[in-house]
Amino acid sequence: MQTDDLANYMDLLPLADPTVAMDFLLTAKTGVRNLSIAVTEIGNPEAKAVVRKHLDQAVLLHEQISQLMMSKGWLHPYDPNTQFQLDQTSATAVLKIANLKLWPEKFERANPDMQA
Repeated sequence: MQTDDLANYMDLLPLADPTVAMDFLLTAKTGVRNLSIAVTEIGNPEAKAVVRKHLDQAVLLHEQISQLMMSKGWLHPYDPNTQFQLDQTSATAVLKIANLKLWPEKFERANPDMQA
């Protein structure tokens, strides 16, 4: 990829922060789910209390990330139509990224002249 090719992808930059935030939100949600499962499976009361404290913190983190994303206009949980439009924009960006020509053809796997 030539450096002047980067100009073709500048429209993807505004999607970077919301994408990272959404990944963080989904990771926090996974943490909440996993800790919830752990609380139900732990028999030791002291260990259960520790995990429950972590669960409370994970729920708070998820709430904070959600609030940040809503304040930035990156998440619209109460407006499905707007959220759907954002999701479509993100999906289009993913397709653009997937189709980026990042490596010269001489480095492509299908090319027999590729050097290891």
